[in-house]
Amino acid sequence: MKYNRLGQTGVTVSALALGTATFGVAPLEGEVDRLLGRALDLGVNVIDTANTYGNQPRFDRPGAPPAQDRLSSEEMIGKALGARRHNIVLCSKVMEPVGKGPNDRGLSRRHVMQQVEESLRRLRTDHLDIYYAHHPDPATPLAETVGVFDDLIQQGKIRYWALSTYPASQIVEALWKADVAGARPPVCVQIQYSLAVREPEKDLIPACLAHGVSTTVFGPLAGGLLAGSAKTREATGHKRWGGPGYTQAQLEVAAALEALAREAGYAPAALALSWMLSKPSVASAVIGPETLAELEQNVAIADLSPPADLLAAVDLIGKPVVSPWG
Repeated sequence: MKYNRLGQTGVTVSALALGTATFGVAPLEGEVDRLLGRALDLGVNVIDTANTYGNQPRFDRPGAPPAQDRLSSEEMIGKALGARRHNIVLCSKVMEPVGKGPNDRGLSRRHVMQQVEESLRRLRTDHLDIYYAHHPDPATPLAETVGVFDDLIQQGKIRYWALSTYPASQIVEALWKADVAGARPPVCVQIQYSLAVREPEKDLIPACLAHGVSTTVFGPLAGGLLAGSAKTREATGHKRWGGPGYTQAQLEVAAALEALAREAGYAPAALALSWMLSKPSVASAVIGPETLAELEQNVAIADLSPPADLLAAVDLIGKPVVSPWG
């Protein structure tokens, strides 16, 4: 397993992080302990979860227990970790709705303070290593959010805080507000990024590189699009959960990747993930394996080092055309 430094901290994180959004669905609850244990054996030291993962109706799939009968992802992780907790960079998130009340969501001091206690209880730990603001909250001033995360660090309930799915402008604003307030800044930003989703290259990734903020990436294989499974593409990714399917441009990216991979003698997923992990801004890519076989395959890919000229050719696939005038 390869490891990277997280932002400007002294923390070292594995190039692959174990995503747990569908714990209880795939893998089922009884398989979580084995999958998590195998991930640790293979060198994965980052577990990525959220206070809304696992037991939400949006994750329902045929053959899986209904949402009301499932433990949350945090509860399953708490049960499985035990004494292995000290080896883990444990990450959770807050912001999404957890109830029907007007204050059961968001990034207000009230909600964040309440939800961190709930997450710690479910995870059976006394601290989180990284606590993410899951999404921007337009109803809460950013200064309030910066302040509450800094307070949680001072209380020892979290070690670092981070942002998820924030635009570049708000990332820079959060860094500025933290600096003005003498508060600790966010150490990383979680983004959706892949060969099929390259919008972050326009301004978000340059902003992170300029300010020493790492990125952690979800969807590095675009929900299976870049894994070379052409016959099942329309059943993969967000469409599997009721979201939109892939665009024609994204399908063309996948086809170009497959052609290059076939010529070079690599699996498409191997080139897509190797390209991702070669990016200087990326500290860790979040994978969501549903089986031990998928986990082991992804870890094997992460250990590959394709030639630089091949990665350069991969980089040209779907690369946005940038005007010389900005």
